[in-house]
Amino acid sequence: MTLDEVNNLIKVCSGQMDNCYGKSVFDEWAVISLIENKARVLAYVGPRNEDFLKNFANDLGTLRAELLDADYGVGDFAFARQGAGTQFEAFMVLGIAIYLICNNTNESMDTIAKNPKWLNAQVPFAELGDKLRMDPLMITMDTQFFKK
Repeated sequence: MTLDEVNNLIKVCSGQMDNCYGKSVFDEWAVISLIENKARVLAYVGPRNEDFLKNFANDLGTLRAELLDADYGVGDFAFARQGAGTQFEAFMVLGIAIYLICNNTNESMDTIAKNPKWLNAQVPFAELGDKLRMDPLMITMDTQFFKK
């Protein structure tokens, strides 16, 4: 799958989640690459365009260990219940060393999960993971993001 295709799927997923939940679940979505152990933003939608990458290491918070866990495969995801403010609430593996980072800059995952509508809002997110398992995001090293 291409980055454009993944971005379109994320946009649809976000809309479906928000419809199920009754308001925005994640107001920040970013596709990041950790290829060569360097964080690069490949796509971003949210309120902190200028500050997202600058604060990336701090905002990983409790998700840091899980994000770097080799046991996660394409389409797998994790949530951090304690993430608050700009700390990330979720990630999904999109491809080799490529991740979707999801965040609600106003509410914690714990608060989001207490809403009974959260259960249905998770369905589009899980379906996104299923689609990626069948067709992972592929980024080549000759992409403009990797040129020096």
